[in-house]
Amino acid sequence: MTYTYCKKVIENGKFGSVEEMTIKLDVFLLNNRITQDQYNELIELLNAAA
Repeated sequence: MTYTYCKKVIENGKFGSVEEMTIKLDVFLLNNRITQDQYNELIELLNAAA
């Protein structure tokens, strides 16, 4: 669920700064809300959107 919401936020460009969104993704990864593979995909998507 968290992965899906994060992906939509990134695709819509509603994430503020790249640094802020990266911190949020780090927290989700550390708390096992997303997997390492999902994190990697979201970071790539985030970098492409920046």
